[in-house]
Amino acid sequence: MIQRIPLAHLPTPIENLAGLTRLLGGPQLLIKRDDLTGLGMGGNKTRKLEFLAADALDKGARMLISTGAPQSNHCRQVAAAAARLGLGCLLVLAGDDPGARQGNLLLDALSGAQLIFVPKARRDAALQEQFERARAEGQEPYLIPYGGSNALGAQGYVQAMRELKEQKCEPDWIVFASSSGGTQAGLVSGARQTGFRGRILGISVDEPARVLQKRVAALAQEAAALNGEKISVAPEEVLVNDGYCQAGYGVLQPAEVEAIRSFARSDGILLDPVYTGRAAAGLLDLIRTGFFHRDETVLFWHTGGTPALFAEPYAGILSQ
Repeated sequence: MIQRIPLAHLPTPIENLAGLTRLLGGPQLLIKRDDLTGLGMGGNKTRKLEFLAADALDKGARMLISTGAPQSNHCRQVAAAAARLGLGCLLVLAGDDPGARQGNLLLDALSGAQLIFVPKARRDAALQEQFERARAEGQEPYLIPYGGSNALGAQGYVQAMRELKEQKCEPDWIVFASSSGGTQAGLVSGARQTGFRGRILGISVDEPARVLQKRVAALAQEAAALNGEKISVAPEEVLVNDGYCQAGYGVLQPAEVEAIRSFARSDGILLDPVYTGRAAAGLLDLIRTGFFHRDETVLFWHTGGTPALFAEPYAGILSQ
């Protein structure tokens, strides 16, 4: 049996996006509020960390080590999980040290994480170097991959699909931000295991569709195998739209600004500028171009990340 430690406030609610549905004239829009998972201001990574942290404790870890961008939502939740469990935390952040601690970086610091900034090209090498150093020093580190996206982390969203079924919600579409692939892999694997009949569409934040499809397909099969299930997922069966990520990771575009403002002003929902903002911009464009039928139900799965709203340059752009 796969071990799990409770870290998240579950189940997360499903709400109607009544204002946005009226504004766009359909389809019926719902939102799954994984921004409300609670740990360190919430987000999708908390579901993954319930399994990853349990494994860390089982292996006798005394420190969690992971990596991401300076405004990483994943790293913020890793730091909060480490604090909750009485573990040390070291984060290897790919980018320059901005100096000021704003947004997610502020929360990393508040949780007591040690922050190391490295050039993006050296991220993976530096992560391994820090892990080996900590192990040599007897700190018993546990390495959590980028985004928490391995077969064990994906269990969080296998369970999330079971949660969705228990909530008696079966939309025609699930739409969300996809990047490192673990969330989408868990959703795909969980959909197979629960008999979900809708379609699961990841809006790529930074990866070409073919790369993400291959990664998600492999992870979905591995996640199912951990549950004793055997499924076959071909890359072409994984639905990914990479039409909205050409500007690059974290580069805020006018369509994303509009989407963030539309969610806030129509339904009081706060999105983040990197992940959910980009996915919402894709969702609005797909609705306007007739991708979804007006009588369909579309569930937007909010993966969190709102602390990044308060970091420059995002705060400056959004306040204009």
